[in-house]
Amino acid sequence: MKGNLLIVGGSGFIGRNLSIKSSNLGYSTTVISLTKIDFDKRISGINYIQVDITNINQLRKKLSNKLFHYVINLSGYVNHSSFLNGGISVINTHFGGVQNLLEVLEWSHLKRFVQIGSSDEYGGVPAPQNEDMRESPISPYSLAKVSSTNLLQMLYRTEEFPAVVLRLFLVYGEGQNNERFLPQVIEGCLLDKKFPTSKGEQLRDFCHVDDITSGILRTLDINEVNGEIINLASGEPISIREIIGLIKKLIGSGRPDFNKIAYRNGENMTLFADISKAKKLLGWSPEVGLNEGLERIVNHFRLNK
Repeated sequence: MKGNLLIVGGSGFIGRNLSIKSSNLGYSTTVISLTKIDFDKRISGINYIQVDITNINQLRKKLSNKLFHYVINLSGYVNHSSFLNGGISVINTHFGGVQNLLEVLEWSHLKRFVQIGSSDEYGGVPAPQNEDMRESPISPYSLAKVSSTNLLQMLYRTEEFPAVVLRLFLVYGEGQNNERFLPQVIEGCLLDKKFPTSKGEQLRDFCHVDDITSGILRTLDINEVNGEIINLASGEPISIREIIGLIKKLIGSGRPDFNKIAYRNGENMTLFADISKAKKLLGWSPEVGLNEGLERIVNHFRLNK
């Protein structure tokens, strides 16, 4: 075995893919999930723990006497609520959850704590975003992510806590939640029904989940990542309008209704990554091109509808 690995939030889209890959690589993998995982959806060889990490007493009880060499924190959810309309809860969930994990985990055996951050931490700074840019959060969600980043970097500087922050941009792939952007577009095109979207001028960065999970797991083997912030993304910008056009072309149908959804207040219109640091430190580059990735997710939809 390569060591004991805890994946917090391991029942979600990225977490499930990560769990399968880590188990295949020889890690003794434990998954924490907020909700109960049905037995028919569990992955063989993986230990499952159901607990709300914002409840420190529950968390302490569930992790009592358990030692982990590696922790990957995928917990939480993307939520762009305003501060007075649910944002306080978002901050407590994301930032509070990280604090609870740090308090409960046994540090003595820990080789790496991987915090999954977000491109939203950059806020309105210009593209391509790189890790040396000062964060400019524009929502409670991005504030909570930045706060977690700053906490972990402080702990690395003052207590040599072995943390690395990976900032993900837009992750996609087979089996993603149907409420996410690309699955909604694909479903709308397959049904050839009109679906609302924004004007589509935003430039975004899409990276396939296979590449993202490979990049995450690379950090477990490289001690030099401790204390670092690293972008994981494709590094290739594409407009929302363009990617909808690619999906329409692949499927042969679709009626997007542009300019029906307003842009978010403060939304960054050019959000795509500089991935030179990931290439240098991790020896990592994405391998699944966008056209191949879209073909795979469209075929998956067709087979499972």
